[in-house]
Amino acid sequence: RNMANFTTVSGFLLMGFSAKPELEVLWASLFLVLYLVALTGNTLIIAATSMDDSLYSPMYFFLKHLSFLDICYISVTVPRSICNSFRHTSSISLWECILQCLAFVLCASAELAMLTVMSYDRYVAICLPLRYEIIMNVNTCIHGILAVWISGVVSGVMHTSATFSIHFCGANVIHQFFCEVPQLLKLACSDEYVSELGVTAFLSLVVLLCFLSIGFSYTRIFSTVLRIPSAEGRAKAFATCLPHLAVVTLFLSTGAFEFLKPHSDSPTALDFLLTLFYTVLPPTLNPMIYSLRNKAMKAALQRVVKRRKATSFAESRLSLPH
Repeated sequence: RNMANFTTVSGFLLMGFSAKPELEVLWASLFLVLYLVALTGNTLIIAATSMDDSLYSPMYFFLKHLSFLDICYISVTVPRSICNSFRHTSSISLWECILQCLAFVLCASAELAMLTVMSYDRYVAICLPLRYEIIMNVNTCIHGILAVWISGVVSGVMHTSATFSIHFCGANVIHQFFCEVPQLLKLACSDEYVSELGVTAFLSLVVLLCFLSIGFSYTRIFSTVLRIPSAEGRAKAFATCLPHLAVVTLFLSTGAFEFLKPHSDSPTALDFLLTLFYTVLPPTLNPMIYSLRNKAMKAALQRVVKRRKATSFAESRLSLPH
């Protein structure tokens, strides 16, 4: 491919899950179910952590923001894919693709930064319990959230501007259900993606630093927990950090596998399935992971549901004719 072949791209064609319309609708229906589960679970966690006074701590403050991020993260790609499948269309305009790419990288980067901040919170809580309230004060929590969003915006702008500063050659078909950067780079003319490789190398370094930070936090956490003399104390400490470790492992392993595996020119159904693992599963499973092992969260969620039922009952009584 050379510069003589490049055409001004006004849009792209996103590949669906199947060429057969009935299978496409089946996939869209599965996506819709997962999306609704993710929305419901994360909204319940936001409601519980906002309305319940017993969950007023830095850990739940960060969890509330993680749930909001999860809603944004899954909403960037899934609703558009569902609409395309039900409408049997595959086109996406250039500006829509740019915005989707920006929002996706922003949310993914912010999610990793949030998980890093949350691991630091668990490290301070378990390894430095007497200084926890001093270190993790309101200012620290607010600065942590600001750092998360700033890092997401910077990563999103850098990645997206570098990706769309290149010229695209040949077919404008993206072998994915959303505008994914590796798939877009396949459409680049000759060696024009060198600038994007520089950005990728920089962001990979940031990801590595986050990973090392999380690894350091959990190494210190486990060494501290294993020194706790009582079995009950160890179980309580593990109960607060194991759900977070499961979420971190799920997000990093699925994301790393997707970006490190070789990308074929004609992706299979398995490739789409693997993409689903890092785009859809983490936001869907995070609420379940956090609520299943956390007694305080389960109790708070039950109180939120009961309060909602009581409100609905009162409203129905008021609406009845006297």
